[in-house]
Amino acid sequence: MATGGRRDPSSHRTPAQIKKMDRGYNHRPDIVKDRAQRNQARTVMRKELGAKAIAGKDIDHKKMVKDGGSNARSNLRVRSQHANRGWNRK
Repeated sequence: MATGGRRDPSSHRTPAQIKKMDRGYNHRPDIVKDRAQRNQARTVMRKELGAKAIAGKDIDHKKMVKDGGSNARSNLRVRSQHANRGWNRK
């Protein structure tokens, strides 16, 4: 990371902008709760299927966490990163 408020060539944000995000948005209670739920889903699937089965893959919530989706096994599935991150957001 660059010093003096200059942008690191490998980043699109200045160090000050990164700190602001870390202290602000990323610490909102609802954002922290959703992130914890996503992390827990990965842990549940790792225990059930094993680390090799999910290596390099995403754990997908069929009903998204932000829309009230749960970590029930029936709401989770293993998908490739390409398939899980490539859906149309419009």
